[in-house]
Amino acid sequence: MVHGADGRVAVVDDEESLRESVRFAFEREGWAVELYRDGAAAWESFSAGPLPDVVVLDILMPRMDGLELCRRLRGLSEAVPIIFLTSKDDELDRVLGLELGADDYLCKPFSVRELVARVKVLFRRLAILRGRSPAEEDELLRIDELALDLAGYTVRWNERVIPLTVTEFLILRSLARRPGQVKTRRQLMEEGYPHDAFVSERTIDSHIKRIRRKFEDVDPAFGRVETVHGLGYRYRRAGP
Repeated sequence: MVHGADGRVAVVDDEESLRESVRFAFEREGWAVELYRDGAAAWESFSAGPLPDVVVLDILMPRMDGLELCRRLRGLSEAVPIIFLTSKDDELDRVLGLELGADDYLCKPFSVRELVARVKVLFRRLAILRGRSPAEEDELLRIDELALDLAGYTVRWNERVIPLTVTEFLILRSLARRPGQVKTRRQLMEEGYPHDAFVSERTIDSHIKRIRRKFEDVDPAFGRVETVHGLGYRYRRAGP
């Protein structure tokens, strides 16, 4: 795991009590924590650099909201993981956040333990991408051109890295483990958001759209994630 100076997490939220409780939990993991009370304060710091390793970002904030901060952050870096914190009623904001390039989201009120678990996964993935912890062969799931590193939450297609978010990885893993088997949206919700009861089918469709687009960026002929109308999605193996 990445710790200390190599494990910097920024928390951007206008609720002081939430910032402090998250800071306490993160510091127990050994991560350096930066707190910001609104998007404008965070942007002032981020634009001056260096960027943190992970950003935890509220959507509704004064001066600059989380969607605008996410958009600006993605202008600086496509690689920094961003986790949105949002109300259970803000489904449109969650989908917009995913379209802007957020990696994940949790609904308020959320479990701090679940937030810590998701940030741990992001740090584990960062460590592997930086070459610090290569995957063992038994931690790989291979299906034709597809290779999933089950420990590092990373994906390769024809040996090229596909930059999936953690939730996208969990959804693809669910499909790839049973090629040809249809997974309903409800099943994919439970895989991608095991502790979140407020995920809608629209969110899953948005994730699938982004997964396909990322694969098509490296292989325009990619068509393995199929829609089964009225049922859900499945992963198709190579061949007719």
